[in-house]
Amino acid sequence: MSAERRKSKRTKMVLPVKLSIGGSTHLAHTFDLTYVGARLGGLHVELKSGEIVSLQRGAKKANFRVMWVSQIAPNEIQAGVQAVEQQNNFWGIDLSEQEREGKSANLDALMSVMSPKEKA
Repeated sequence: MSAERRKSKRTKMVLPVKLSIGGSTHLAHTFDLTYVGARLGGLHVELKSGEIVSLQRGAKKANFRVMWVSQIAPNEIQAGVQAVEQQNNFWGIDLSEQEREGKSANLDALMSVMSPKEKA
């Protein structure tokens, strides 16, 4: 998905997670994340778009839908996942402030373009 189509700003951050699917658990990590999902790496299990997986970060556990899968090496897969239900601070990091700052910066930029130019 192109950056123009993204609804949420990505934050580059590597965090360990446990991914559970089909009764087995696998270690993985994030590359970047948003308040609704993440790009996962270090995966050594086959995933398919549309599958529901369970992620665990510390004591928090939630279901995520696999949005895309990319084989980057013979035994390594990256995948984009999105929360099935809205999570409250699943990653243990407050991303909502960044989201608000991003929207505020976009609004400020729009207002500066739309405001009448001052005469020098």
